[in-house]
Amino acid sequence: MTLSSEREALKAEFLRGAGLGDARREPLSGDASTRAYERLRTATGTTLIFMDQPPSAETAPCPPGATPAERAALGYNALARLAAGRVDAFVATAGWLREQGLSAPAIVAADPRAGLAVLEDLGDDLFARLIEQGQDEAPMYAGAIEALARLHAVTPPDVLSYGGVSWPLLTYDETALATADGIFIEWLPKLKAQPAFGPGAVAGWEAVWGPIRRYGDANATVFCHRDYHAENLIWLPGRSGAGRVGLLDFQDALKAHPAWDLSMLLHDARRQVTPQREAACLDLYFRLRPGLDRQAFLADFHSLGALNIVRILGIFARLATRDGKPRYAALMPRLWGYLDRCLADPALSGLAAWLDRHVPAGARS
Repeated sequence: MTLSSEREALKAEFLRGAGLGDARREPLSGDASTRAYERLRTATGTTLIFMDQPPSAETAPCPPGATPAERAALGYNALARLAAGRVDAFVATAGWLREQGLSAPAIVAADPRAGLAVLEDLGDDLFARLIEQGQDEAPMYAGAIEALARLHAVTPPDVLSYGGVSWPLLTYDETALATADGIFIEWLPKLKAQPAFGPGAVAGWEAVWGPIRRYGDANATVFCHRDYHAENLIWLPGRSGAGRVGLLDFQDALKAHPAWDLSMLLHDARRQVTPQREAACLDLYFRLRPGLDRQAFLADFHSLGALNIVRILGIFARLATRDGKPRYAALMPRLWGYLDRCLADPALSGLAAWLDRHVPAGARS
């Protein structure tokens, strides 16, 4: 029996054990991960989502307490504190989010060791698709901000638990943040087919980001979805308040500065978020969190937002060059535009000067 046929037999057995052996299975288009999804149609006409994440498909996640050297030895997932697609991360996080009154999928059945789960089907109405079809984006973005404000009002636990499944909620620490901005330094020259940045440029880059990384680590106080954007949010207008926003792809969650998920939402690589929409969303966020120092928070939003943007630029450069996916390079001009918004903050003059010297405007495409 081949590995694929063994996996298929395991999946069929799991579904039978969950009382879903007779459900019709329809493959769904995947995301940029090692997961696969199917829609299950039951005899009663209801639908569910079947998640398949082979546990050995990725390098190991980060153990709590691991040193930077130990994380480096384990691989990229441990360095960046990614969950390696683990189903137990998804299950524990989904349960905790639902306890906060948010619309993560309910868990119908799960076998984390096998990497299998059946989830509530939240539908196909992704923000991005509805907006492409001409629906008004304003209420969707307002709902997304309401959901973040609710999350940011809660001190998250160190360990997320649900239904006997637990997962550590680690911090987006200096090591993970350094891994994020380091991708840019490594992969942008390869995309441009130019020499690598020299030692002086690398030292200057570190001087820019070192203080921002340390600040982000020290102020990592809220639950961070980490991939919070219009391709991962489902519009559920039949629900109320923050519950109108269906949440997907949150298994890599960490504790982080509250600016991080705002940057993911408002510096969206895959669709243009206008300066006007960004301003309206930030205004609503401050109304929902009146105790914040607006000026100080905006400085954090610009600095950590800039780090997030260069992280994504580096990832897209890697995808385009190493993985032969040129479509990601086509998204990079939008990210450079978002970065220009952040660079308007005088506090980022050091980053602006570094880019002017090493990646001049004509090379930012």
